[in-house]
Amino acid sequence: MPVAESAQFPRPRRAEPVLITEAEPSMAEQHAHRMKRYVLTMGIRLVCLVLAAVFYKIVWLMLILAILGTVLPWIAVVMANDRAPKKRVHVNHYDARPDRALESRPVHVIDG
Repeated sequence: MPVAESAQFPRPRRAEPVLITEAEPSMAEQHAHRMKRYVLTMGIRLVCLVLAAVFYKIVWLMLILAILGTVLPWIAVVMANDRAPKKRVHVNHYDARPDRALESRPVHVIDG
């Protein structure tokens, strides 16, 4: 009589693992995301500086683009060094409700 084994009935496997925790993304993923944001911001800065050079005859537009090109590196560094906010976690605390309290017994004191 054959014995049932798990090898006889293999379970279908998923290509992706199932996420069962509320863990934060890994440090490598966070770093890659911050680097992408930094590169994007610095790319916008480069475009602003090139456009400021192109529109040098329109003074007000040139000034706006030059100021953006000057301020964006500071913004890019602040955004790159900032990590994602931590998630708020609901913690189950003990709720001392009166309907769940144990009955108190009278205390007997023995005088000696």
